[in-house]
Amino acid sequence: MVNIETKYMGLTLRSPLIVGSSGLTNSLKNIEEFARLGAGAVVLKSLFEEQIQLEISHTASHDVPGNYYPEAEDYISNYSRQHHLGEYLDLIRKAKQLVDIPIIASINCISADEWTVFARKIEEAGADALELNVFVLPSDPSHGADENEKLYFSILDEVKKQVKIPLALKVSYYFSGLAKMMLKLSWAGANGIVLFNRFYSPDINIDTMKVVSSHVFSTPDEIALSLRWVAMLSDRLYCDICASTGVHDSSGLIKQLLVGAKAVQVASTLYKDGFGQIEAMNAGLKQWMEKQGFENIADFNGRMSFKKSDNPAVYERVQFMKHFAGIE
Repeated sequence: MVNIETKYMGLTLRSPLIVGSSGLTNSLKNIEEFARLGAGAVVLKSLFEEQIQLEISHTASHDVPGNYYPEAEDYISNYSRQHHLGEYLDLIRKAKQLVDIPIIASINCISADEWTVFARKIEEAGADALELNVFVLPSDPSHGADENEKLYFSILDEVKKQVKIPLALKVSYYFSGLAKMMLKLSWAGANGIVLFNRFYSPDINIDTMKVVSSHVFSTPDEIALSLRWVAMLSDRLYCDICASTGVHDSSGLIKQLLVGAKAVQVASTLYKDGFGQIEAMNAGLKQWMEKQGFENIADFNGRMSFKKSDNPAVYERVQFMKHFAGIE
Protein backbone atom coordinates (compact mmCIF):
# COMPACT_ATOMS: atom_id res chain seq x y z
CA MET A 1 0.00 0.00 0.00
CA VAL A 2 1.35 3.40 -0.97
CA ASN A 3 1.18 6.33 1.44
CA ILE A 4 0.15 9.72 0.03
CA GLU A 5 0.50 11.57 3.34
CA THR A 6 2.60 14.73 3.15
CA LYS A 7 3.75 17.71 5.19
CA TYR A 8 2.87 21.31 4.31
CA MET A 9 3.90 24.22 6.55
CA GLY A 10 4.36 21.73 9.38
CA LEU A 11 0.82 20.41 8.98
CA THR A 12 0.28 16.72 8.33
CA LEU A 13 -1.97 16.19 5.31
CA ARG A 14 -3.37 12.77 4.48
CA SER A 15 -3.23 13.83 0.82
CA PRO A 16 -1.32 16.61 -0.95
CA LEU A 17 -4.61 17.71 -2.51
CA ILE A 18 -6.00 20.90 -0.92
CA VAL A 19 -9.34 22.42 -1.83
CA GLY A 20 -8.48 26.03 -2.61
CA SER A 21 -10.32 29.11 -1.42
CA SER A 22 -13.56 29.61 -3.35
CA GLY A 23 -17.30 29.87 -2.93
CA LEU A 24 -17.31 26.10 -2.48
CA THR A 25 -15.41 26.35 0.81
CA ASN A 26 -17.91 28.69 2.43
CA SER A 27 -20.25 25.78 3.21
CA LEU A 28 -19.98 23.33 6.10
CA LYS A 29 -21.78 20.72 4.03
CA ASN A 30 -19.18 21.01 1.27
CA ILE A 31 -16.28 20.99 3.71
CA GLU A 32 -17.59 17.78 5.25
CA GLU A 33 -17.90 16.24 1.79
CA PHE A 34 -14.38 17.31 0.79
CA ALA A 35 -13.01 15.62 3.91
CA ARG A 36 -15.03 12.45 3.25
CA LEU A 37 -13.68 12.25 -0.30
CA GLY A 38 -10.07 12.48 0.88
CA ALA A 39 -8.97 16.12 0.64
CA GLY A 40 -5.81 16.83 2.63
CA ALA A 41 -6.99 20.26 3.79
CA VAL A 42 -9.46 23.02 2.96
CA VAL A 43 -8.78 26.72 2.49
CA LEU A 44 -11.87 28.66 3.48
CA LYS A 45 -13.39 31.31 1.24
CA SER A 46 -11.41 34.51 1.68
CA LEU A 47 -12.36 37.23 4.07
CA PHE A 48 -11.81 40.41 2.04
CA GLU A 49 -10.27 43.51 3.53
CA GLU A 50 -12.24 45.67 1.08
CA GLN A 51 -15.42 43.75 1.85
CA ILE A 52 -15.12 44.62 5.53
CA GLN A 53 -14.56 48.29 4.75
CA LEU A 54 -17.48 48.37 2.33
CA GLU A 55 -19.71 46.78 4.94
CA ILE A 56 -18.71 49.45 7.45
CA SER A 57 -19.33 52.22 4.93
CA HIS A 58 -22.67 50.78 3.83
CA THR A 59 -23.94 50.39 7.39
CA ALA A 60 -22.91 53.88 8.39
CA SER A 61 -24.45 55.55 5.33
CA HIS A 62 -27.73 53.61 5.10
CA ASP A 63 -28.78 52.62 8.59
CA VAL A 64 -28.08 55.73 10.61
CA PRO A 65 -30.28 58.85 10.90
CA GLY A 66 -28.69 62.09 9.82
CA ASN A 67 -28.70 63.45 13.36
CA TYR A 68 -26.84 60.61 15.08
CA TYR A 69 -24.17 61.41 17.63
CA PRO A 70 -20.56 61.36 16.31
CA GLU A 71 -19.73 58.52 18.71
CA ALA A 72 -22.30 56.35 16.92
CA GLU A 73 -20.07 56.06 13.86
CA ASP A 74 -17.36 54.30 15.87
CA TYR A 75 -19.96 51.99 17.39
CA ILE A 76 -21.43 51.10 13.99
CA SER A 77 -17.99 50.55 12.48
CA ASN A 78 -16.97 48.23 15.31
CA TYR A 79 -20.27 46.34 15.14
CA SER A 80 -19.96 45.83 11.38
CA ARG A 81 -16.46 44.47 11.76
CA GLN A 82 -17.41 42.11 14.55
CA HIS A 83 -20.61 40.96 12.89
CA HIS A 84 -18.93 40.06 9.60
CA LEU A 85 -15.92 38.53 11.27
CA GLY A 86 -18.17 36.68 13.69
CA GLU A 87 -19.73 34.72 10.84
CA TYR A 88 -16.28 33.79 9.57
CA LEU A 89 -15.04 32.74 12.99
CA ASP A 90 -18.16 30.64 13.43
CA LEU A 91 -17.41 28.86 10.16
CA ILE A 92 -13.91 28.03 11.41
CA ARG A 93 -15.16 26.70 14.75
CA LYS A 94 -17.87 24.53 13.23
CA ALA A 95 -15.58 23.20 10.50
CA LYS A 96 -13.00 22.16 13.10
CA GLN A 97 -15.70 20.29 15.01
CA LEU A 98 -16.98 18.64 11.85
CA VAL A 99 -13.81 17.35 10.15
CA ASP A 100 -10.40 16.06 11.15
CA ILE A 101 -8.36 17.70 8.38
CA PRO A 102 -6.56 21.06 8.61
CA ILE A 103 -8.73 24.14 8.11
CA ILE A 104 -6.80 27.03 6.59
CA ALA A 105 -8.34 30.49 6.86
CA SER A 106 -7.84 33.02 4.10
CA ILE A 107 -7.66 36.81 3.96
CA ASN A 108 -7.54 38.77 0.73
CA CYS A 109 -5.62 41.91 1.65
CA ILE A 110 -4.13 45.01 0.09
CA SER A 111 -2.66 46.79 3.11
CA ALA A 112 -1.09 46.22 6.52
CA ASP A 113 -3.72 48.31 8.30
CA GLU A 114 -5.95 47.52 11.28
CA TRP A 115 -7.43 44.39 9.71
CA THR A 116 -4.32 42.48 10.80
CA VAL A 117 -5.74 42.17 14.34
CA PHE A 118 -8.42 39.91 12.82
CA ALA A 119 -5.72 37.30 12.31
CA ARG A 120 -5.46 36.75 16.07
CA LYS A 121 -9.17 36.03 16.34
CA ILE A 122 -8.94 33.62 13.44
CA GLU A 123 -6.19 31.74 15.27
CA GLU A 124 -8.24 31.72 18.48
CA ALA A 125 -11.21 30.28 16.56
CA GLY A 126 -9.08 27.22 15.76
CA ALA A 127 -7.73 27.74 12.26
CA ASP A 128 -4.70 25.52 11.63
CA ALA A 129 -3.04 28.05 9.32
CA LEU A 130 -3.70 31.33 7.54
CA GLU A 131 -3.30 32.05 3.85
CA LEU A 132 -2.78 35.69 2.91
CA ASN A 133 -3.86 36.38 -0.65
CA VAL A 134 -1.88 39.51 -1.43
CA PHE A 135 -1.87 41.36 -4.73
CA VAL A 136 -1.61 44.94 -5.86
CA LEU A 137 -1.74 45.43 -9.63
CA PRO A 138 1.41 47.39 -10.54
CA SER A 139 -0.61 49.79 -12.66
CA ASP A 140 0.26 53.11 -10.98
CA PRO A 141 3.23 54.65 -12.85
CA SER A 142 4.05 56.78 -9.82
CA HIS A 143 4.82 53.65 -7.75
CA GLY A 144 8.04 51.80 -8.35
CA ALA A 145 8.70 48.09 -7.89
CA ASP A 146 10.32 48.62 -4.49
CA GLU A 147 7.27 50.43 -3.18
CA ASN A 148 4.87 47.76 -4.42
CA GLU A 149 6.99 44.91 -3.07
CA LYS A 150 7.43 46.53 0.33
CA LEU A 151 3.71 45.99 0.95
CA TYR A 152 4.10 42.20 1.00
CA PHE A 153 6.71 42.35 3.73
CA SER A 154 4.69 44.86 5.74
CA ILE A 155 1.63 42.59 5.67
CA LEU A 156 3.64 39.50 6.56
CA ASP A 157 5.40 41.29 9.40
CA GLU A 158 2.20 42.70 10.91
CA VAL A 159 0.33 39.40 10.76
CA LYS A 160 3.27 37.49 12.24
CA LYS A 161 3.01 39.81 15.25
CA GLN A 162 -0.56 38.64 15.76
CA VAL A 163 -0.40 34.85 15.31
CA LYS A 164 1.74 31.78 15.81
CA ILE A 165 -0.02 29.50 13.32
CA PRO A 166 1.70 28.90 9.95
CA LEU A 167 1.34 31.68 7.38
CA ALA A 168 1.23 31.21 3.63
CA LEU A 169 1.38 33.97 1.04
CA LYS A 170 -0.62 33.40 -2.12
CA VAL A 171 1.03 35.60 -4.71
CA SER A 172 1.02 36.48 -8.39
CA TYR A 173 3.75 36.39 -11.01
CA TYR A 174 3.74 40.19 -11.42
CA PHE A 175 7.24 40.84 -10.09
CA SER A 176 10.23 42.25 -11.91
CA GLY A 177 12.41 39.79 -10.02
CA LEU A 178 10.08 36.95 -9.14
CA ALA A 179 12.71 34.46 -7.94
CA LYS A 180 14.48 36.98 -5.66
CA MET A 181 11.16 38.25 -4.29
CA MET A 182 10.01 34.76 -3.34
CA LEU A 183 13.37 34.03 -1.73
CA LYS A 184 13.14 37.23 0.32
CA LEU A 185 9.61 36.36 1.46
CA SER A 186 10.84 32.96 2.62
CA TRP A 187 13.64 34.72 4.51
CA ALA A 188 11.06 37.05 6.06
CA GLY A 189 9.26 34.16 7.71
CA ALA A 190 6.58 32.92 5.33
CA ASN A 191 5.92 29.24 6.08
CA GLY A 192 4.50 28.63 2.65
CA ILE A 193 4.12 30.33 -0.72
CA VAL A 194 1.25 29.51 -3.07
CA LEU A 195 2.02 29.88 -6.78
CA PHE A 196 -0.13 31.50 -8.15
CA ASN A 197 -3.33 33.32 -7.26
CA ARG A 198 -6.04 33.70 -9.89
CA PHE A 199 -7.34 37.08 -10.94
CA TYR A 200 -10.56 38.63 -12.02
CA SER A 201 -10.16 38.98 -15.80
CA PRO A 202 -12.07 41.83 -17.45
CA ASP A 203 -13.74 41.49 -20.83
CA ILE A 204 -16.21 43.65 -22.76
CA ASN A 205 -19.70 42.76 -23.89
CA ILE A 206 -19.85 44.65 -27.20
CA ASP A 207 -23.67 44.54 -27.28
CA THR A 208 -24.18 46.20 -23.90
CA MET A 209 -20.78 47.95 -23.89
CA LYS A 210 -20.22 46.88 -20.31
CA VAL A 211 -17.20 45.34 -18.62
CA VAL A 212 -17.84 41.71 -17.68
CA SER A 213 -15.74 38.96 -16.15
CA SER A 214 -14.11 36.24 -18.23
CA HIS A 215 -12.05 33.10 -17.72
CA VAL A 216 -13.61 32.47 -14.33
CA PHE A 217 -12.32 28.90 -14.22
CA SER A 218 -8.84 27.72 -15.07
CA THR A 219 -8.05 25.20 -17.80
CA PRO A 220 -5.49 22.36 -17.76
CA ASP A 221 -3.29 24.36 -20.15
CA GLU A 222 -2.71 26.98 -17.48
CA ILE A 223 -0.59 24.60 -15.41
CA ALA A 224 2.49 25.52 -17.45
CA LEU A 225 3.15 28.82 -15.66
CA SER A 226 3.01 27.50 -12.10
CA LEU A 227 4.80 24.28 -13.11
CA ARG A 228 7.78 26.25 -14.43
CA TRP A 229 8.10 28.40 -11.30
CA VAL A 230 7.49 25.65 -8.78
CA ALA A 231 10.27 23.71 -10.51
CA MET A 232 12.64 26.67 -10.43
CA LEU A 233 11.95 27.73 -6.84
CA SER A 234 11.22 24.58 -4.85
CA ASP A 235 14.92 23.90 -4.14
CA ARG A 236 15.76 27.52 -3.42
CA LEU A 237 13.22 28.77 -0.90
CA TYR A 238 13.29 28.42 2.88
CA CYS A 239 9.62 27.48 3.02
CA ASP A 240 7.17 25.09 1.37
CA ILE A 241 5.57 25.71 -2.00
CA CYS A 242 1.96 24.93 -2.81
CA ALA A 243 0.99 24.85 -6.50
CA SER A 244 -2.23 26.44 -7.70
CA THR A 245 -4.05 27.01 -11.02
CA GLY A 246 -4.44 24.58 -13.88
CA VAL A 247 -4.50 21.30 -11.94
CA HIS A 248 -7.57 19.40 -13.11
CA ASP A 249 -6.61 15.73 -12.82
CA SER A 250 -4.16 13.32 -11.23
CA SER A 251 -1.65 13.95 -14.01
CA GLY A 252 -1.45 17.63 -13.09
CA LEU A 253 -1.19 16.73 -9.41
CA ILE A 254 1.70 14.35 -10.06
CA LYS A 255 3.55 16.87 -12.23
CA GLN A 256 3.47 19.51 -9.52
CA LEU A 257 4.71 17.05 -6.91
CA LEU A 258 7.52 15.97 -9.24
CA VAL A 259 8.80 19.54 -9.59
CA GLY A 260 8.73 20.10 -5.83
CA ALA A 261 5.33 21.29 -4.64
CA LYS A 262 4.52 20.02 -1.14
CA ALA A 263 0.80 20.42 -1.77
CA VAL A 264 -1.51 21.31 -4.64
CA GLN A 265 -4.67 23.40 -4.59
CA VAL A 266 -7.69 22.73 -6.78
CA ALA A 267 -10.98 24.56 -7.26
CA SER A 268 -12.00 24.97 -10.91
CA THR A 269 -12.12 21.24 -11.57
CA LEU A 270 -14.49 20.78 -8.63
CA TYR A 271 -16.86 23.31 -10.16
CA LYS A 272 -16.58 21.86 -13.65
CA ASP A 273 -16.25 18.12 -12.99
CA GLY A 274 -17.73 17.64 -9.53
CA PHE A 275 -16.43 16.90 -6.05
CA GLY A 276 -15.66 13.32 -7.08
CA GLN A 277 -12.48 14.66 -8.68
CA ILE A 278 -10.85 14.63 -5.24
CA GLU A 279 -11.29 10.89 -4.93
CA ALA A 280 -10.34 10.32 -8.56
CA MET A 281 -7.15 12.38 -8.31
CA ASN A 282 -6.02 10.64 -5.14
CA ALA A 283 -6.72 7.27 -6.76
CA GLY A 284 -4.76 8.29 -9.86
CA LEU A 285 -1.83 9.39 -7.73
CA LYS A 286 -1.79 6.07 -5.85
CA GLN A 287 -1.98 4.03 -9.06
CA TRP A 288 0.90 5.97 -10.59
CA MET A 289 3.01 5.53 -7.45
CA GLU A 290 2.36 1.78 -7.42
CA LYS A 291 3.31 1.56 -11.09
CA GLN A 292 6.53 3.51 -10.49
CA GLY A 293 7.39 1.61 -7.32
CA PHE A 294 7.15 4.57 -4.96
CA GLU A 295 5.99 3.90 -1.42
CA ASN A 296 5.51 7.50 -0.33
CA ILE A 297 5.56 11.00 -1.78
CA ALA A 298 9.03 11.75 -0.42
CA ASP A 299 10.38 9.09 -2.81
CA PHE A 300 9.72 11.33 -5.82
CA ASN A 301 8.81 14.80 -4.52
CA GLY A 302 11.04 17.32 -6.30
CA ARG A 303 12.77 14.70 -8.45
CA MET A 304 12.24 16.90 -11.52
CA SER A 305 12.90 20.29 -9.94
CA PHE A 306 15.29 22.74 -11.57
CA LYS A 307 18.31 21.62 -9.56
CA LYS A 308 17.60 17.91 -9.90
CA SER A 309 16.51 17.84 -13.52
CA ASP A 310 18.77 16.20 -16.10
CA ASN A 311 18.13 19.21 -18.33
CA PRO A 312 17.31 22.24 -16.14
CA ALA A 313 17.60 24.60 -19.10
CA VAL A 314 14.14 23.54 -20.26
CA TYR A 315 12.60 25.47 -17.37
CA GLU A 316 14.47 28.67 -18.27
CA ARG A 317 13.83 28.54 -22.01
CA VAL A 318 11.37 31.25 -22.98
CA GLN A 319 11.91 31.79 -26.69
CA PHE A 320 9.55 29.74 -28.83
CA MET A 321 11.22 27.49 -31.40
CA LYS A 322 9.14 25.41 -33.75
CA HIS A 323 11.25 22.28 -33.42
CA PHE A 324 11.23 22.60 -29.62
CA ALA A 325 7.42 22.54 -29.64
CA GLY A 326 7.28 19.63 -32.08
CA ILE A 327 5.86 21.76 -34.87
CA GLU A 328 7.43 21.33 -38.29
